[in-house]
Amino acid sequence: MEEKLFVGGVSSDDIPPSKLGTKEYWNDTYARELQSFKDIGDVGEIWFGVQSMTRIVQWMKRQNIGEDSAVLDIGTGNGILLVDLAKAGFSNLTGIDYSPAAVELAKCILEEELLQNVRIQVEDFLNPSMCLSGFDVCIDKGTFDAISLCPENSAGKMSRYVETLHKVLKQKGIFIITSCNWTKNELVNQFHEGFELQEELPTSKFQFGGKMGNSVTALVFVKKT
Repeated sequence: MEEKLFVGGVSSDDIPPSKLGTKEYWNDTYARELQSFKDIGDVGEIWFGVQSMTRIVQWMKRQNIGEDSAVLDIGTGNGILLVDLAKAGFSNLTGIDYSPAAVELAKCILEEELLQNVRIQVEDFLNPSMCLSGFDVCIDKGTFDAISLCPENSAGKMSRYVETLHKVLKQKGIFIITSCNWTKNELVNQFHEGFELQEELPTSKFQFGGKMGNSVTALVFVKKT
């Protein structure tokens, strides 16, 4: 039986709603980070740390995923993951976020990095536009976590997320998710309809009370045919 013990997260049995699940919180957060970037060049917080981005980029390279593969960063925030992917040679990148301030921040950072060909747009993944489709790879680094903390109808929104993911990914498309709220087994259960677990990526482990756990879960799924 898998332990539901991890630093910085909680079990799905008792995940409480949080302001981190609201659009208002993220609008305010990214408005502050945008101003900070304009003032002193600070790109803001990197969710799950630099190692989380390195883990994703290195895995994609090891798998020989084509550099022209269509990649979607769901809830891109400041867009730093896209910067790393672009510097690693990936050339067909799209980032979306429902916060206009996040999108403006990401565009500013990409411009500063002289990366002009990355697409960034305001988009609510739970209510996607018709043009959001045909991706080979979708990446989530904390967005599903935030949705699960929504004070209003989080279960319904999580189901909508899975539906949208299935629509925007190509057949046999890849979904890479990093989470601090959900264990491996819980994520497999959340995405069992339409997706198959391909691999668990190594993350830092810790020991507490004689039991081992992970502070972060990182999984790779493949869309079923």
